[in-house]
Amino acid sequence: MISRSTDTATRETSPAPGGEPPALSEAGEPAGASHGRWALLLLGIGLILIGLNLRIGIAAIGPVIGEIRASLGLSATTVSLLTTIPVVVFGAFAFFTPGLTRRFGMHRLLGVVLLVLAAGILLRLQPSMLALFAGTVLVGAAIAVGNVVMPAAIKQDFSHRVGVMMGLYTMALFVGAAFASGVTAPLLPVLGGSWRAALAIWAVPALLALTVWVPQLRRAPGRMKAGRSIADAPSEHGEPPFRSILTDPVAIAVTGFMGLQSLSYYTTVTWVPTILQDAGMEVSAAGAMIAYSAFPAAVAALVSPALASRTRPAWLPPVLAVLLLGAAYLGLIVSAANGALVWMTLLGLGLGASISLSLTYIVWRSPTAHLTGHLSTMSQGFGYLIAGLGPLGVGALHSLTGSWTVPLAVLGAILILQLVSGVVASRPVHIRARGAHGVEAAEREAGEECSAH
Repeated sequence: MISRSTDTATRETSPAPGGEPPALSEAGEPAGASHGRWALLLLGIGLILIGLNLRIGIAAIGPVIGEIRASLGLSATTVSLLTTIPVVVFGAFAFFTPGLTRRFGMHRLLGVVLLVLAAGILLRLQPSMLALFAGTVLVGAAIAVGNVVMPAAIKQDFSHRVGVMMGLYTMALFVGAAFASGVTAPLLPVLGGSWRAALAIWAVPALLALTVWVPQLRRAPGRMKAGRSIADAPSEHGEPPFRSILTDPVAIAVTGFMGLQSLSYYTTVTWVPTILQDAGMEVSAAGAMIAYSAFPAAVAALVSPALASRTRPAWLPPVLAVLLLGAAYLGLIVSAANGALVWMTLLGLGLGASISLSLTYIVWRSPTAHLTGHLSTMSQGFGYLIAGLGPLGVGALHSLTGSWTVPLAVLGAILILQLVSGVVASRPVHIRARGAHGVEAAEREAGEECSAH
């Protein structure tokens, strides 16, 4: 055993690519290896299906927002809240996740997420403006909790395949969003022109995912060690509390990278179609361009964790992601419509790589599933609150200047902060937890296993 201070966890440098520790089960096997092959496959499929649902309920709104506005007589500002509220809710409700995880356990909580998600989507069937907005808040709250829990669940069950699973998970986010964006509007004629029905039908994938997830609902909360859960036990049992990581430099860097790349994503999804239209592109073509960008984004999201685990120096992947985004912004400034296909390809690659890396760093930079949950809460809670400022800020800049040059230049300048935070987050070291009770034994043992390998 390696001696450790009880007040501070020594920051560990992992020999594993990317910095994730080769977490072991009590039997000395990689975590997850004790599952039967088919049980593990079913668990993996379930996680990917959950990921597929974590953007559908929001992405489906954009294609029918014109119909919603005309039907309810809403102003442009009011109807824009349907896409702005979820991002703010992502951040606000993320902080409720640790308490919910202790109450239900990660796997049961993911089942609750799917139920609430389906309920929120179906609530929007009701012929009421209150139901529309309340359903959107429920959808956002469910997604917020799912966003936080998923990295910790992957850390716990697939720590020996983190790169693969995080790649598949982030790809599923983009695929789900692209599918909902592309299919919702064509469903209108089939459903008698009802935008409510076109939104409500997306409860079906959530319920199908819940059906696949049923076997996981019978699992005990977390992996048990010494008679208690490593991931899900309450902080009174000795685990580092959430506040113990708030001042850690690596945790702050991961949070900054998550927030700034999310700001880029939600800002560009909101405003790029308008930028292209103002440059002379037809409305349908502009919408098709932003939808197309989801495909290179999905490819980049799938391969980025695996490439990052093998690339040296470790800071190269986040730097390349930032350069791709910078090139896309520059192209939109110089010749938005003429080179749209090129700019949307670069934009998709940069956004896909950025979100995949940011989520993967949450797992790689935390030595235990318990701390992964804390880092996921911190990075996505504060990160999405930061992201919510992007669409509003860029819209305000455009109103003030009457052009898209200044807003895009500001987005380019923000990329410098994303670059710095990404470089720090890419360093293969773990966060360390500080608190009144010191570092929990599971964290110390994870660090010892990491050093031993």
